[in-house]
Amino acid sequence: MDLRANITETITLHSMERTLIPTGLFMELPQGTEAQIRPRSGLAIKKGLTCLNTPGTIDSDYRGEIKVILVNLSKESQTIEPGERIAQMVIAQYTQISWVTVDQLSESDRGAGGFGSTG
Repeated sequence: MDLRANITETITLHSMERTLIPTGLFMELPQGTEAQIRPRSGLAIKKGLTCLNTPGTIDSDYRGEIKVILVNLSKESQTIEPGERIAQMVIAQYTQISWVTVDQLSESDRGAGGFGSTG
């Protein structure tokens, strides 16, 4: 779902400036779920605005207003208008795990290869 700027006046973000934008949204998530705040691709390509700390995680025990940290990565000042779509939110389930200390990990085809090792 899209999140909108719950502001009464236009906000100007100068190049490399960041700000916290309120959405007016409050919610109570079921245990075992989280909200993920993600950037909107259109805002990024058109204005150079994106979310910091992305994806931002909203835990199920949080009860405050959902706010979005936006940063202007463009060279020009950009504006955010009242009601403008500023981010996307996805609700996701997650699994709680228990960590176990081991002396050795099992083998796999990939092994410890990372960062481009599969092609």
